[in-house]
Amino acid sequence: MNTVCEHSDLLVLSHLRWDFVFQRPQHLMTRFAVHRRVFFFEEPVTGVSKIARLHVRETDQGVTVVVPHLPSGIGALNAEVALTGLLNELVTEEDIRNFTLWYYTPMALKFSRQLRPRAIIYDSMDDLSKFRFAPEDIQEREDELLRKADLVFTGGHSLYEAKKSKHKNIHAMPSSIDHKHFARARILQTDPPDQIQIPRPRLGFFGVIDERLDVDLLAKLAEIKPDWQFVMIGPVVKIDPISLPNHHNIHYLGKKDYQELPSYLGSWDCAIMPFARNEATEFISPTKTPEFLAAGRPVVSTPIRDVVNPYAEAGLVRIAANPQEFVGAIQDAIQEQQTNTEWLNRVDQFLGGNSWDQTWHKMATLEHLALKKKASHSQKNYIGREVLQGGIL
Repeated sequence: MNTVCEHSDLLVLSHLRWDFVFQRPQHLMTRFAVHRRVFFFEEPVTGVSKIARLHVRETDQGVTVVVPHLPSGIGALNAEVALTGLLNELVTEEDIRNFTLWYYTPMALKFSRQLRPRAIIYDSMDDLSKFRFAPEDIQEREDELLRKADLVFTGGHSLYEAKKSKHKNIHAMPSSIDHKHFARARILQTDPPDQIQIPRPRLGFFGVIDERLDVDLLAKLAEIKPDWQFVMIGPVVKIDPISLPNHHNIHYLGKKDYQELPSYLGSWDCAIMPFARNEATEFISPTKTPEFLAAGRPVVSTPIRDVVNPYAEAGLVRIAANPQEFVGAIQDAIQEQQTNTEWLNRVDQFLGGNSWDQTWHKMATLEHLALKKKASHSQKNYIGREVLQGGIL
């Protein structure tokens, strides 16, 4: 790790909660926290306090999680004023002077424009403007953030292709894999209590269950194959749980801790990714793809671009566009896993160059280079002003 970044803080503004699902921000920020102070400023919680205040705690990984609490009925404009004050309070109380500002949501610009960071980074995980209930002005805010940012990352290659013309220093950084963690699923023998009674074969999915899930496809699969068991793990968000298919062979086990996931994966016969094809999935690059593969599970997915390329093109994931294709692909995948040991060797070889440690290091290096370039540019401007002033005098 370079000394420039080691001696600067990282102030992260996120629409995702630290304790929601362990994903890209958590993987990256726990690694940054080994070398520098990391403050993870979440979206506000309303109604739990009569006054605007901050709740600050430090995680076991050394990340300082900051949750702004706002009173009920505060209104949008007053909320912006309150959040601006709370963010300023954090910067003052924690003596955050030499820092990089890292955005996960462009909406945070509304209460952070007053800050003067050394650099601004925008890590665009998804195209949030395509998601359900997206703010009306989110595209306007993103355009502003892209103008201000010194460095931009995208969560996948398709999102990079869509945004690459909008910034001169943008890089595709697809989500990576903690291979050792998920590979535990290959040797685990004990089922979790809420899964042990579910018959086989088991087809499993974990992740946020929201508008990106093709509920009609899931329902049809359950109907076509009533003897197959579909295990769905994850919180239900932005959709009514009542709208989910309610078949005897679909099992919703709820949210699980990241550390528990390999124990569930270990007895799945196949992992499935029944994503809908809609605006919300146009640019997604599912983190679960390499996680399922590292666990040694065969994978069947709908034709999501960042799954087709590179995973399907490398022969590691099967793609199916309709229920009949999905059933056939699952059958073929399970059979191949039982007879083709070479497939797992190819999986491990492919995933070998895709660790979170490597992705984090690339990002840290690019931050260092951006800071160096910005400092050099500032120095040249300073010298230019001195020369100009000298000429005038």
